[in-house]
Amino acid sequence: MTDHRKTNLMTLTRYVLEEQREHPDATGDLTIAMNSVQVGCKFVEACVRKARLINLVGLAGNTNVQGEDQKKLDVLSNEMFVNALEASGKFSFMVSEEVDDIVVVPEELRGKYCITFDPLDGSSNIDAGVNVGTIFGIWRLPSGPTATVDEILVPGSEIVAGGYCMYGSSCNLILTFGNNRVEGFTLDPALGEFILTHPNIRIPPRGKIYSVNEGNSLYWDDATRAYFDSVKFPPENSGRKPYSARYIGSMVADVHRTLLYGGVFAYPSDRKSRSGKLRILYESFPMAFITEQAGGKATTGTQRVLDLVPKHIHDRCPIFLGGSDDIADVEAAFAANSNWLDGSQK
Repeated sequence: MTDHRKTNLMTLTRYVLEEQREHPDATGDLTIAMNSVQVGCKFVEACVRKARLINLVGLAGNTNVQGEDQKKLDVLSNEMFVNALEASGKFSFMVSEEVDDIVVVPEELRGKYCITFDPLDGSSNIDAGVNVGTIFGIWRLPSGPTATVDEILVPGSEIVAGGYCMYGSSCNLILTFGNNRVEGFTLDPALGEFILTHPNIRIPPRGKIYSVNEGNSLYWDDATRAYFDSVKFPPENSGRKPYSARYIGSMVADVHRTLLYGGVFAYPSDRKSRSGKLRILYESFPMAFITEQAGGKATTGTQRVLDLVPKHIHDRCPIFLGGSDDIADVEAAFAANSNWLDGSQK
């Protein structure tokens, strides 16, 4: 007798619908919102795959709000996401890395959610064929479609869904709805569907890899230097081996590896970037949310990332994320080296 369970594929659409059924009071709005996100991800994946063939690599001739040169794919990806998300009718506001101001959805298409996203993280590496990705976070607006922009600048702990889509040798979408589960889906090009391939991802409490741009080590504070020295040169009687260094330079790719294999990903503050480099709303918050839901932790060194309250939509923060034991070591290093924190270290 044929075992039909072997072909019982869990698609992303089916997964979201089943999550909806678990909540009898659900309206289906988040389901429709997530469908628009996956449409955007599929479009960007198709463009990334043939970028060189249709001349989508190179600069577009503009700079974004961060002062970074925009790639052609940056601009196209942003436009696609804005159009798909707006058409869903479930969002009132959008915050994109590529747009200076908040994107306000026309009144007739407004919904009860706000979405923040980096449409193409790591795009400076696109010409070299390095993995890039989309990062997104979704918030429920207390006032729904009548919300004001003030309701966007809230702690990361109020996020209701977060995820990222990585475009590389395969297209992987990692998603959590905040139920202490993180699910990984892989795009099947033949079906055009994301299929569940990594159910219930759990980050190991302690790993063997650290991921940080050591080219900035000259500018690090004492706490950051002390922590990374401790994983590179562990005491002889500790029983620990030195961690391996792995750094791609694309947050999505580095965090994806950290999520699966454990260890630490970091982009700390330093004397060049005293507020850190990564943007809070559409990079740090979603990635911290995913990490915590997978059993890990995310900190600035002195504070839980999801407890931050940004003052501006493009604010930045330092971040260390990874396994719970590894991040506990980071926090201990900052507690023991506090002279940077009071501004005395120049």
